[in-house]
Amino acid sequence: MSPTLPRRLSVLSRPGRLRLALALLTVLAVGIAGWFGASRGPEYPTGTFRMATGSSSGVYALYGKLLRAAVDKGLPGVSLRLDQTVGGPDNLARVADGRDDFGIATADAVAHFAGPGKEHLRALGELYDDYVQLVVPTDSLVQSVGDLKGLKVGTGQHGSGVELITQRVLAVSGLTAGRDLTAVPLGIADAPKALETHRIDAFFWSGGLPTSGVTELMGRAHVRLVPLGGLATKMDQLAQRLDQGARDTQIYRTSTVPSSAYPGSDPDAPVSTLAVANLLVTRADVPTSLVEQMTAVVMSSRDAIGQQVHSAQLVDVRSAIYTDPLPLAEGARRYYVSVKP
Repeated sequence: MSPTLPRRLSVLSRPGRLRLALALLTVLAVGIAGWFGASRGPEYPTGTFRMATGSSSGVYALYGKLLRAAVDKGLPGVSLRLDQTVGGPDNLARVADGRDDFGIATADAVAHFAGPGKEHLRALGELYDDYVQLVVPTDSLVQSVGDLKGLKVGTGQHGSGVELITQRVLAVSGLTAGRDLTAVPLGIADAPKALETHRIDAFFWSGGLPTSGVTELMGRAHVRLVPLGGLATKMDQLAQRLDQGARDTQIYRTSTVPSSAYPGSDPDAPVSTLAVANLLVTRADVPTSLVEQMTAVVMSSRDAIGQQVHSAQLVDVRSAIYTDPLPLAEGARRYYVSVKP
């Protein structure tokens, strides 16, 4: 007596049923392959790409490290190399001339930038806000920018976005560096220690919240932030006059540094200040499929990055598309259209 097959196997062993099963498996395999192909795109890029960040103690550098980790996880075959820079203006120059493929810069630095290749710059989206922070010892007599007259002030590294915004804050306050105060070109890596050791009397910083350099200083010394929010209108008017890219675009606005950002501040209270948006910048010739996938990673990693860069929690697809003064990159546009409700 010949052995019999179990019922399911005997059904599938019939020629017609077997061909049908194989056909269904083929359709399923094609469908899965098609789904992966559509999610990555026929020109899904692989290889190493570069991103300009900022100084080691600034938020740009931290954001870049966290984004690189998200890219490693979400974009197989893509590696993101981070380049330390002095800040936004440097980042724009590096992206424009091809040294980097991506970079972060504030809207005022973008509007002010006039270097070669500016016409090729594009934006993936608006990220988080930078907050202008004027840091002084708690017992300092400085209550406003005008009180900096005659003092030694950290004004940011040469060529940095901090230097740009500091010059404007001083200008709308009636002060000129070199004439009314001694400008010391220190960035966030060096300014906190210089303030702590009394080599400077105050320093400016512009960055996301919280900035580790400021946080660490507040853990060692009694310092506070000086209110700057009342300067927003004058700052915006100045940008409109000086930068063609700022025409008909609000660059600066009043915002608040919450007390939770720097719990070591003395006194521990919210402070009104200036805010300016950060843009994630690329170039028109960077592969569209890469830009689309990078935009997707930026949005999907918002909460994870926001655990360490708290202001990044505010990144949102509904506001990210407003990238003035830069046009939106085509790959980014495709992503936002694909997720539009």
